[in-house]
Amino acid sequence: MNVRTGTDRMPLVLAIETSCDETAVALVQGPHVLASEIASQIELHRPYGGVVPELASRNHNLTLPPLVRLLLDRAGVGPQHLEAVAATAGPGLASSLLIGNTFGKALSLALGCPFFAVNHLEGHLLSPCLGRIGSVPPSAALVVSGGHTLLVDVRGAGDYRLLGSTRDDAAGEAFDKVAKMLGLPYPGGPVIDRLAREGNPAAYALPRSMIGSGDFQFSFSGLKTAVHYLLPKIPPPMEGHLPDICASFQEAVIEVLVAKTMAAARATGRKLVTVSGGVSCNGRLRQSMTAACERAGLDLWLCSPGYGTDNAAMIGFVAATRLAAGRSGDPLEGDIDPNLRLESWAG
Repeated sequence: MNVRTGTDRMPLVLAIETSCDETAVALVQGPHVLASEIASQIELHRPYGGVVPELASRNHNLTLPPLVRLLLDRAGVGPQHLEAVAATAGPGLASSLLIGNTFGKALSLALGCPFFAVNHLEGHLLSPCLGRIGSVPPSAALVVSGGHTLLVDVRGAGDYRLLGSTRDDAAGEAFDKVAKMLGLPYPGGPVIDRLAREGNPAAYALPRSMIGSGDFQFSFSGLKTAVHYLLPKIPPPMEGHLPDICASFQEAVIEVLVAKTMAAARATGRKLVTVSGGVSCNGRLRQSMTAACERAGLDLWLCSPGYGTDNAAMIGFVAATRLAAGRSGDPLEGDIDPNLRLESWAG
């Protein structure tokens, strides 16, 4: 492991993320990810078509301690080298959050180092900075995942203004629910992305909900319902029409995401756009957002696909920005908040 030393040395942070169904740990120095491990639970939950909270928390409890040991062993780092511990405090599944948050506090107490309770949404928000720079530049930011769709005016680390969010389903949630309607395996987003590459995005006329609303709010439940009513009208066999259905649905989601993000950049005057969250891994979204930013003369930072889905590196980076700002940590008696909002953490 290449721990940075000398004049550019930054504190070594162990980060833990257990907000839903991924057990993740990472070692971070500023924006530099020194080591990262993720234990996926996809196969555990796939038979149920979604995350079962009791199974998720039980698996976190079994997986987290050995995963931390594996991380430290592979990095050649002893617990005595850690200078801060960070863990997700919310939002997420309460039973899952408790596992990682409690483990992080106990480790912090045992080591006598600061503990940072991190907002999962702030982690996603800042994840495009990983591997780039230690500071957080102003930007118009889109966070788009299975649980969240947000547009945020980022003024700096810890200084955010929420511009808009979804009124119902998040974009990633709509992907998964439509995939389930089509009989596709969980998680549905990557499967739709793959099938859509072979389809015609103009094959079926589907609504672009709220694209002309004049604000930064989203709604995807109407699109999901439109697909539901479309399916009985399609002649069998359904398998032959799947690429066109997936491409048409995906294009409807992405047109809205791109249009609203470009509008947010114009309204805020930001010259940098960032995109993060699990849906940021979607190939068509990355292509469309890149083209739109090029036309508008804007810089674009797309979150690395490896840090798009839930991971601990983004949690560690948030803690690193607080350490850089002189923060000494959070109280160990603080509680998790499954419904934590980004505004609650804004400075």
